[in-house]
Amino acid sequence: MIEMSLAGVAEAVHGRLVAADPAATVTSAVEFDSRKVGPGSLFVAFPGEKVDGHDYAAAAVAAGAVAVLGTREVPGVPMVLVDDALTALGRLARAVVDRLPGLTVVGLTGSSGKTSTKDMIAQLLVRLGPTVAPPGSFNNELGHPWTALQAGPLTRFLVLEKGARGRGHVRYLCEVVPPRIAVVLNVGVAHIGEFGSADAIAEAKGELVEGLPADGLAVLNADDPRVSAMSARTGARVVRYGEAADADLRAVDVTLDERGRPSYALVTPEGSAPVRLGLTGRHQVSNSLAAAAVAREVGMPLAELAVALGELGLVSTRRMDVFDRPDGVTVIDDSYNANPASMAAALRALAGMGQGRRTVAVLGYMAELGPYESDGHAEVGRIAAELGVDRLLVVGQPAASIHQGATAVQDWGGESVLVTDQAEAVGILRSELRPGDVVLVKGSRYRTWEVADALRADGATGTDAGVAPA
Repeated sequence: MIEMSLAGVAEAVHGRLVAADPAATVTSAVEFDSRKVGPGSLFVAFPGEKVDGHDYAAAAVAAGAVAVLGTREVPGVPMVLVDDALTALGRLARAVVDRLPGLTVVGLTGSSGKTSTKDMIAQLLVRLGPTVAPPGSFNNELGHPWTALQAGPLTRFLVLEKGARGRGHVRYLCEVVPPRIAVVLNVGVAHIGEFGSADAIAEAKGELVEGLPADGLAVLNADDPRVSAMSARTGARVVRYGEAADADLRAVDVTLDERGRPSYALVTPEGSAPVRLGLTGRHQVSNSLAAAAVAREVGMPLAELAVALGELGLVSTRRMDVFDRPDGVTVIDDSYNANPASMAAALRALAGMGQGRRTVAVLGYMAELGPYESDGHAEVGRIAAELGVDRLLVVGQPAASIHQGATAVQDWGGESVLVTDQAEAVGILRSELRPGDVVLVKGSRYRTWEVADALRADGATGTDAGVAPA
């Protein structure tokens, strides 16, 4: 964060100082975790039913915090008092960003792929200058301003995900930190239970391009009709990416290697260049094109861009993390989250990597699908069967429709089993896996990652329980 006096902080957040020196200056980070507070920082105390940040206010000051931003006085603690700490955090982020005229803010949204693409964009932009991006999927009303407050006078690029659980959410985040470059990846059925329809999701995602200034840039997916149509909702310049013939940045001649890593020719108005990604999954082509469009906009030459795309790596955990165990089993840990679109992409990656090998998919429940829940899970099962996945382990009764969708596919030569929990799935894998198998683990934050962790641990220890005889 830029240096700011407590008087300036109070003015920015519409707060008042209590037992605080107006001239005292915040010189370090803004934190809501008291364990991360250091000298010169500002501690934000959020009230809560189980944990109340105000209970840690004195400890934060003892650790070096200049003051505490909170909603009630704490005796002996310098305070910036506000009515709502979360709103105040957003106001402070806006004040900081407004004082950084040399900062280029990139905002992105989409139903799937946000975090992977955010990581790609940040890895490209850091080659051009100091870049700030959130860890993992820190894309809500808390993570968004907290990330923005990491920016300082030397920061050139700020890359932010913008999540949404309803209309107006993206618009609010754009008001907190206005983007100059907006990237919309796709419109799927993730969170459809909260929105009600895909059109409503598109309406909400499009709020991102509506927040652009006239000299801004909207980067839109030419392969998604709902996204491409968002060009009518902005006065900013538009660049389309994709595999469509009319895309401004295109991928042509896409191929996959034995690890499911794509190669393609990147075609731009400046010419074309070969790209070979080090990331697994056909869907990474689209994600990388979105990142390439942003890097091109801020001045990365085509030749450098093609090389940089090839050097992209995994940053956030449990997202298409492929590892080989010493026993010959390959695991795809994509267990962070799931929706029908990302499930389909992961299953296609499994099928591509599994050519000539036995494929196993361990799939868990997909949350927030509302009335589409049963059909969405059944569709994933059908896709798994049609792709020829050999063994399907469906974890938990809420995901049972995946099992039903798979077994309803006639002439599928594979087998599906519905298991009670992660422990049962691990037990089956330990008894059945054999050298050469490829295993995908994916689900919606319902501890499905415990299966991936067990597979990794078994491989690390070389336990005989981790693989069956060939």
